[in-house]
Amino acid sequence: MAVDLSFYKSPISQEIRAEGKAEGKAEGEARALLVVLQARGFQLPAATEQKVSECRDSRTLNQWLSRAATADSLDEVFHED
Repeated sequence: MAVDLSFYKSPISQEIRAEGKAEGKAEGEARALLVVLQARGFQLPAATEQKVSECRDSRTLNQWLSRAATADSLDEVFHED
């Protein structure tokens, strides 16, 4: 008996895979940001850790990560432009 695999080639299937890939990337970026902040000795309030962990915007996470490399305070990392 042949199995119908057409769903796996469908646009909806491709969209689901792309969304999963983007979410996984954002989760990795968030973890990297938290590691950098902790390695630099910042004490992270629970609300800040949650804000980072829940963020799924790759551009924002990368901006925070770049700032985290040289910032002297958490305010410098997370200030709004």
